[in-house]
Amino acid sequence: TAASDSMALRRAPALLGFQVQACQGAQTAAAVAPHLKKFAIYRWDPDKPGDKPQMQTYEIDLNKCGSMVLDALIKIKNDMDAMLTFQRSCQESICGSCAMNINGVNMLVCTRRIDYNLSKVSKIYPLPHMYVIKDLVPDLNNSYAQYKSIQPCLRKDESQEGKEQYLQYIEDREKLDGLYECIVCACGSTSCPSYWQNGGSGVLMQAYRWMIDSRDDFTEEWLAQLQNPFSLYRSHTIMSCTRTCPKGLNFRKSNS
Repeated sequence: TAASDSMALRRAPALLGFQVQACQGAQTAAAVAPHLKKFAIYRWDPDKPGDKPQMQTYEIDLNKCGSMVLDALIKIKNDMDAMLTFQRSCQESICGSCAMNINGVNMLVCTRRIDYNLSKVSKIYPLPHMYVIKDLVPDLNNSYAQYKSIQPCLRKDESQEGKEQYLQYIEDREKLDGLYECIVCACGSTSCPSYWQNGGSGVLMQAYRWMIDSRDDFTEEWLAQLQNPFSLYRSHTIMSCTRTCPKGLNFRKSNS
């Protein structure tokens, strides 16, 4: 009996080590178990005559992908379909180039986390109310033309140029908070039901941003630009622009 007890004591560390290895092996197996997620992506190729838009589904193992929707798109393009077309640049929600519509909501896909509900398909479309160039790339010419129309810059009396610094009180600078952060991504504008004909809320907000800048000398001219039936007066404060803005800006502040 003493001999068997001694043998059991000598074997205990070995048995314990085996149990630890078995536990670690089970954890490793669980960690590498695939987490497959489906993405349905809007596809349309203008170079294919008669081609109609369609949704194409891809399945990704989330264990082998980053956490953002943009990571999923990059993985699909790199590993599954090199012809998938979309725009991206900074991946830091600064440039606004990766604005898309996910499950009916406009957003920047570089800052949108993947929905880890594996039973739910993530549907990705280009921004709405715009012509599509290819796949997820919208034609932004109309949006840029509207932005250009408000002459988004600081305007001063040129006769005083170079004679003094453009000083500004702290209180006046604070008025620009919540306005200057707009990155002109078109998420807010294209979420507006009246956008296509009447211009975008983002453009109106930018016009207001320059209008209230205490360093600008052309306030009356700014106001005159908005005195037409197809600009300010077509903003009905539906507020879908504020709900979808990736920067959390309040467009009603500039339209009220």
